[in-house]
Amino acid sequence: MLIPAIDLKDGAVVQLVQGERLAIRDEDVDKWVARFARFPKVQVIDLDAAMGTGDNLAIVRRIAGQLSCRVGGGIRTVERARDILAAGAEQVIAGSSLFKNGQPDLVFARQLADAVTPDRVIAAVDSKGGRVVVHGWKTTLPITAVEAVHALEPFCSEFLYTHVDLEGLMQGTDIDAILDVRRATSRRVTAAGGITTQQEIDTLDAYHVDAVAGMAVYTGMLKID
Repeated sequence: MLIPAIDLKDGAVVQLVQGERLAIRDEDVDKWVARFARFPKVQVIDLDAAMGTGDNLAIVRRIAGQLSCRVGGGIRTVERARDILAAGAEQVIAGSSLFKNGQPDLVFARQLADAVTPDRVIAAVDSKGGRVVVHGWKTTLPITAVEAVHALEPFCSEFLYTHVDLEGLMQGTDIDAILDVRRATSRRVTAAGGITTQQEIDTLDAYHVDAVAGMAVYTGMLKID
C-alpha cells in the first residue's frame, strides 16, 4: 500500500533531501490534503516539532480532523500524543523519544503504550550507515534497526522504518534492509526512504510492507492519479 506523506515546516508542505536541503515548498497545505483524501492512510510529520524549532500544531490538528492519518514529529510526551489523537489522528509516530543514552528507552515506551494503547503507537526506527539515527538524523546510536525493533516490539503495533541513506534522492530504496526489519518483527512494517517506483511499492506489498512516498509523489515521478 502506498502511504503519501505530508511533511510540514514553517506552515508549508515541504520535501527535504536527506532531511536538510529544501527541494519543494508549497504553502497550499489544503491542496495536498484534498489530493490525498482518497487514501486510507496518510503520514503527517511536523518537522519543526521533530527538530525542536517550533511546531505546526494547528495545521496538524486540522489535517488530523480531515484525513485518516498517522502523525509524528515532536511526540515526546504522553500529553502530546493524547492531544494529537484527540484531534482525530488514528495513530502517533514516536521516534527519538523512544531512545535514551544510546539505547531504546523502554520506560517511556511503556508509559506511552500504557497511556494510549500499543495499537495507536507506531515506533519510528531510522537507519543510516547501518545504525539507528535520532534527533533529526544527526545522532548515531550504537545499535542496528533490527536490535531496536526487537526491544520496542512489545510497545507498538507497527514500525516505521526509514532508510535515511537514500531519503529524498529518488534513486530507489534498499529492499534488503527493509526486509531485514520485516523479518525481525511480527508487527506491521511501513518503509520509507527513497521509494520511487510502483514496482518498489508492489515488491514491498508482496512482503506485507506498506510504502511511504514523498519526493516521488510531489515531483510527479510517481503517479497517484
